[in-house]
Amino acid sequence: MFFWALLFLTVILSSIAGIIYLVVKVNKFIFIKKLARNRLGISYAISAAIIFAAMSVLCLFLGMVNTVIVMLHLVVFWLLVQFVCYLIKKFGSKTIGADWQVITAIVITAAYLLFGAAQAYNVRQTDYTFKTDKNIGNLRVALLADSHLGTTFDADGFEKYLKCIQEQNPDTIVVVGDFVDEGTTASDMQKACRALGKLNTKYGVYFVYGNHDKGIYSNGKRDFNGDDLANELIKNGVSVLEDKSVLIDNRFYLIGRQDASEETDFGGKRADMATLTQNLDKDKYWIVLDHQPRDYSAQAACGADLVLSGHTHGGQLIPLKQIAELTGVGGNDKIYGTEHNINSDFIVTSGISDWEISFKTGCFSEYVIIDINQNSR
Repeated sequence: MFFWALLFLTVILSSIAGIIYLVVKVNKFIFIKKLARNRLGISYAISAAIIFAAMSVLCLFLGMVNTVIVMLHLVVFWLLVQFVCYLIKKFGSKTIGADWQVITAIVITAAYLLFGAAQAYNVRQTDYTFKTDKNIGNLRVALLADSHLGTTFDADGFEKYLKCIQEQNPDTIVVVGDFVDEGTTASDMQKACRALGKLNTKYGVYFVYGNHDKGIYSNGKRDFNGDDLANELIKNGVSVLEDKSVLIDNRFYLIGRQDASEETDFGGKRADMATLTQNLDKDKYWIVLDHQPRDYSAQAACGADLVLSGHTHGGQLIPLKQIAELTGVGGNDKIYGTEHNINSDFIVTSGISDWEISFKTGCFSEYVIIDINQNSR
């Protein structure tokens, strides 16, 4: 929770500073001074009114979170344009007027965030292949996480992507948390569960909870709870794993973990990796499903072969991904992609959708197809 409190405070302070910067910059335009008849207080009031009016319009279409993101990007790009214009003036003979500076900053911001929206709304397939000496033969696993139903797509959009996954003929499909969101409706959740039930795989569909699935953050405002979700999934043939393992075809285990938020956010408990795996056959291939990628040391130590996670959204925006990777803030062991530790492989997916934010400038939305192949002897 400390991370989110720190992030929230940083965003608030950055937003206040950004708004002040924009008001000061707008106040320098000649038409503002003419409207205010060179009265400083009035000119600042007009400038502030223009900024807040523009942000209000954006809020109607994008919501508050995305409006703040747009505003902060505009500030950054305006500062960069201003700096470039300063260099041009200092080392050249040309002066670029304020009007062209703001137009350039707005165009760059719009283009950059349109690219980010395309990255968020257009889902790609990412493929990984792993080798093992264990007697597993060939296994294809489809991984999806962080659909947050109702953000970038509803249940119909979710079903469209499930059809793409089905075309890859996976042996099993795993949904690694944050299937739904606080704003997801019961009808949309039920429809998406039915879509999962239509999938045809050799070993079925498996689900573990993420921190948003039980709706605890919604303070009772959502029209279904975590138990309703589990019941709907089970009714449609999806296996829900909460600190539970299942041996499939005498070849591999799926080990589904309760989400870390049970301990960090909600005052509950979850089993540790040693307890979860103490009676498992080490000759079988172990696949751990754990929404948050924050227990790599224990997972590697206990002998997990493959650990699948989501939660991070791939870092979402530049520079959030880079900051998280450099500092470790947020407590995640990996932000995106693969890692190898001892004899364990780890995958963190950027997710098939988004939470609140409609832009992905540091990654893209994806579902993952994983091929696990036994080494020939």
